[in-house]
Amino acid sequence: MSARWRARFSAASSGATRSSSAAMTGSVRPPEMTADDVCGFLSRMDARGIHVWLDGGWGVDACLGDQTRPHSDLDIVIEERHLEVVTIALKRLGYEPVPRPDTRPWNFVLGHDTGRQIDFHVIVLDERGRGLYGPPGTEDHYPAEALIGKGTVNGRAVDCITPEWLVRFHTGYRVDAMDWADVSALCARFGIPIPREYLGFL
Repeated sequence: MSARWRARFSAASSGATRSSSAAMTGSVRPPEMTADDVCGFLSRMDARGIHVWLDGGWGVDACLGDQTRPHSDLDIVIEERHLEVVTIALKRLGYEPVPRPDTRPWNFVLGHDTGRQIDFHVIVLDERGRGLYGPPGTEDHYPAEALIGKGTVNGRAVDCITPEWLVRFHTGYRVDAMDWADVSALCARFGIPIPREYLGFL
């Protein structure tokens, strides 16, 4: 896994997204992306025939079939060919770009003044079903087997990153207690070995 790929997760784990949310709202109370918010977003995508995969914290909870903690944002994986339609639709709903030092065309955040945020991970599917993630010629990708996950949010069936790959994507950076909560729940439910980064939590 390259440094560029790992940086995606270290930025999230550092609290950069949560901090920018608080700055947008001027509130000391952490904003929350609720299950109803997630289902509402997915319904809008369904109406436009756009397929997305849940990643990050909501991807974990979708695999588990239950919400285990509050979420400040919604991480999604989406094909580049759908990007313009989705961003235009969200901007009409009041979403605007959230400045971050790690913003890239393939990884950026749109936020609402209510504090809700959507973190985009943009891919191009290749002939092998892999989701290429990054600039042209990148070697970083979501493996095809990572994109076949199934889960539920509020009883709604959703596509998501598979548990095994969610665990892998929670490695390669300085992990914290929130990461451990996600990883330990996935490992316990799906019989996945605990990565060495987490052995200190045992």
